[in-house]
Amino acid sequence: MTAVTTTTTAAPAPVTGELPQVRRRRRLSPGRRLPAARLAGPLLVVALWAAASAAGRLDPGAVPAPWTVLKTAAHLWTEGTLPGDVLTSLQRAAYGFAIGLTAGITLALASGLSRAGEALIDGTVQLNRAIPTLGLIPLFILWLGIGETFKIAIIAIVVYIPIYLNTHAALSGIDSRYVELAEVQGLSRFAFVRQVVIPGALPGFFVGLRLGVTGSWLGLVVLEQINATSGLGYLMFQAQNYGQSDVILVGLLIYGVFGLVSDSVVRLIERRVLSWRRTLSS
Repeated sequence: MTAVTTTTTAAPAPVTGELPQVRRRRRLSPGRRLPAARLAGPLLVVALWAAASAAGRLDPGAVPAPWTVLKTAAHLWTEGTLPGDVLTSLQRAAYGFAIGLTAGITLALASGLSRAGEALIDGTVQLNRAIPTLGLIPLFILWLGIGETFKIAIIAIVVYIPIYLNTHAALSGIDSRYVELAEVQGLSRFAFVRQVVIPGALPGFFVGLRLGVTGSWLGLVVLEQINATSGLGYLMFQAQNYGQSDVILVGLLIYGVFGLVSDSVVRLIERRVLSWRRTLSS
């Protein structure tokens, strides 16, 4: 009897002692280490690339070694060519992304919160989505000229479409039970949109935002090779004419780094804003 009593009394102690450890493990969940962990794949590719180059498996004229590419990047940077091209590309991508983000959110809200708005907007956006965006380049050149304006406009189109589609789908997918609950609670339309609809649509919006960020860089690669005098795409186009594969790889790697960094920033913001949502990564 004494042994049983002692065991029963001592049992809760280890449990209470383990709770802080469990909480500590949750705070250090894999989702919070995601930005560093995502570098494992690219670093593995670079390691295989370096090993194949050192073993002589790759033609240096077609695929230069990583150290050759780094040496070329350092030369272009000290020469002053690369900083100006990087800044120009960042400005184009930023302007196009800002316009596309604003248009995507505005159209999604107008279409998702109003039947009249959906009738007027959704069909037009779906038609625009069915048309290859790069196929609009000749028409936009005729409308806006061959300068910077048409490049920014094309990037904005590439960005706004995924943001609109995912945000509109999230708005349309709000559970009808929440509508009934809002009616029971006597919420006004504005309060219902602010407290229920917008938070419920944020996961879909962030999916569209990630696609839009990636799309801005994909569109930039092509657009900067059309009547451009600066930018990473222009640098790569000039290198193609002279057979400089190392310069082309420099441009591609910078585009890749920009895409990875911008996507990681969006994911970090998403985890902060949607901290209430329980997912596999959290």
